[in-house]
Amino acid sequence: MADRIGQTDGKTAGDHIWSFRGYRLSPGEFNNAMIHMYRGEVTRSNTWRARLDTTTNWAVVATGATLSFTFGSETAPHFLVPVNTLLITLFLYIEARRYQYYELWSYRVRLMETDFFAAMLAPPFQPSETWATRLVDSLLHPKFTITFWEAFGRRFRRNYMFIFLILGFTWILKIVVHPTVARSVDEFLFHASVGPISGAIVIVAGLAFNVGMFVMGVLTAGLRESKGEVLRETELQGPMELFHSAADVITGHGLHLPGRHEQLAHIITTKGEEMSERILHTMAAGVTAVNGRGMYSGEERMVLLVAVHPNQVADLKRLVREIDPKAFVIIHHAEEVIGPGFRAPS
Repeated sequence: MADRIGQTDGKTAGDHIWSFRGYRLSPGEFNNAMIHMYRGEVTRSNTWRARLDTTTNWAVVATGATLSFTFGSETAPHFLVPVNTLLITLFLYIEARRYQYYELWSYRVRLMETDFFAAMLAPPFQPSETWATRLVDSLLHPKFTITFWEAFGRRFRRNYMFIFLILGFTWILKIVVHPTVARSVDEFLFHASVGPISGAIVIVAGLAFNVGMFVMGVLTAGLRESKGEVLRETELQGPMELFHSAADVITGHGLHLPGRHEQLAHIITTKGEEMSERILHTMAAGVTAVNGRGMYSGEERMVLLVAVHPNQVADLKRLVREIDPKAFVIIHHAEEVIGPGFRAPS
């Protein structure tokens, strides 16, 4: 399973794959160490996953208590609901930060699952050439695998969106029915006023805040840097792609479960040389360049063909965005990739 990389006095160290200050580590001991490391990373991941549930529980309990108190008395002020909404937003912020840590540990777990354990079961029975490098980089230089806004948007769409909907609806209902039923717009605005702040300003501010949160939830739906967590297909797509996926399901073209195939990327760019160098040196992936020409603009472009493992796709897209934000990228499943780093010819 593991490559024999230890060297002693210019000779291969037999069946030992690692040595340090006279100690020798055999393949069996290496595998045993990896198993314990996997168990440790799973424990870390589970711990942070439980912390996510804790924050959500805070939000649910705070919302229930606020609504019970607000509707328990006609004289209870309606602005307790917006105040609770701000508190829920704070919980969402905390949970998004925790989600970033959860994704870091999950990323390491997935690296070991896909390129250590899974590699034992499927030909060519060896990990990818870069998996250990990525795992070592995560251990020596830990960094979040997703941005804060991706974490914020995902937690909002999964849980907090429904809490915000309930709070918004009950806030309007409280203004309408208490202390007496509002029978006109003027009466409704009078009920909505908070001290010297007019009801119109309060309503506009409340609606703007909630609309902004939902817009944020939609705009972040296209962020796909998550590597550790198993996501539904719809959570990997942006708003327009969600529409097309729904259309495929309706027409019968989308009823399939994608497997874990290698990915083939076609990158059409005017910065082919720079992008090729970055891909070769930072991702250790092979690149094939084909000269092309844009038929609409008439400009000369370079078409790069890059075969990557599924857990490298997010890194590749990030690299392309950094070098050429105007690049056109096509990524699709490859049924089989044969060559160094993938499968050996049969």
